Amino acid sequence: MYDWASSAWSTLQITVVVSYLTGAVIPGREGPLVYSLGISITMFFAAILSPIIGALADARANKRSWLIAATCLGAGSAILMGATPTEWPWLVAAFFFLTNFGFELCWGIYNGFLPEIADDQSMNRVSAWGFAFGYVGGALALIVALVIVLNPAALGLSKSDAARLAIASMGVWWFVFSLPAFLILRDKLTPTMAPRSVRAEAAAAMAKVWQTLLNLRRYGTLSLFLLGFLFYNDGMQTVITQASVFAQDVLKMETDELIKVILMVQFVSLPGALLVGKLSDWIGAKTTLHINLAIWVALVISAFFVNTREQFWIMAAILALVMGGAQSVSRAIMGFMTPEKHAGEFMGFFNLSGRAVSMLGPMVFGITNYFTGSAHIAIVSLLIFFVVGWALITPVNIQRGKQQAGKA
Repeated sequence: MYDWASSAWSTLQITVVVSYLTGAVIPGREGPLVYSLGISITMFFAAILSPIIGALADARANKRSWLIAATCLGAGSAILMGATPTEWPWLVAAFFFLTNFGFELCWGIYNGFLPEIADDQSMNRVSAWGFAFGYVGGALALIVALVIVLNPAALGLSKSDAARLAIASMGVWWFVFSLPAFLILRDKLTPTMAPRSVRAEAAAAMAKVWQTLLNLRRYGTLSLFLLGFLFYNDGMQTVITQASVFAQDVLKMETDELIKVILMVQFVSLPGALLVGKLSDWIGAKTTLHINLAIWVALVISAFFVNTREQFWIMAAILALVMGGAQSVSRAIMGFMTPEKHAGEFMGFFNLSGRAVSMLGPMVFGITNYFTGSAHIAIVSLLIFFVVGWALITPVNIQRGKQQAGKA
């Protein structure tokens, strides 16, 4: 249910929110820049604070309290963003920053509950059900927003006010459907007898990150793969979050059509991920990853020549087929080469690094778009992330990685 609740922000952020922020609130070249930097900055600070909050939550056994706080920050800021008139653009932008910051923070805390509510046999199934509920909940929240955005006159609202209502409704959706998690989840850890200060917990968290870096040096093949993944994953995430800016700037796509595109992507991406999984079983994980990255590179290059809405719809459908596939295969490859004794440690570092590095792509896109005035050039500038990442993972030998991990 928490996936169901919070996925509302994922889908509305790249549809209603981006249209509202870059059109009605901060029109012109500054709007896309504020949107891109907002995502970059909030992801960076969430990455810095997540291990500290995680250490504090573990020491004091209060993950639930942190989850409630992060959710109230995100959902409450979304409601306030919708309630703030367009005449106060920088206050709207500030609430956008806080909403995304709350969203990024909540995921690290939320994921920490998984080992407490599922054993080794059921963990994959429970996690998969969470993702499935997220796809459905995000899509339904987007349909509610579509109904509001398409019928402003029936509600006695202007277009911008209808967008504000949709954003505020999303905040309410996020909070209300989070209530089952708040009411049912309980920390199973026992608080330490003498909780350390915030400064001591922060120092311990940073020491843990440093120790993980030292441990990773002993697994060269895995380290090279992770480095490559950080690059091409940043490119993927940026394309997903900035495609809406491209659609608005280049194609002048209205919010209602943009919502329909994202709904199509939501429903196509799930069978696409399953298809990629089957392909990986047939021809091998690394070959499947190469195919996925080749399609991503082709999509980014092709975006330079996209000038019609029909072309954008076709590209979005192709993207949906490979959107989850490359990440799924990458996670499997990493699992092959990760030593069991360091599984939790390396996965935690993997998530932290991905969050921290993921600020680069939106920043590159936003700055390029601002100074060139061309979303075509901005989207193609992301090609560097795919090329570098692909080049880094090409020499990776999975069998050698397994041997280094003691699995072969």
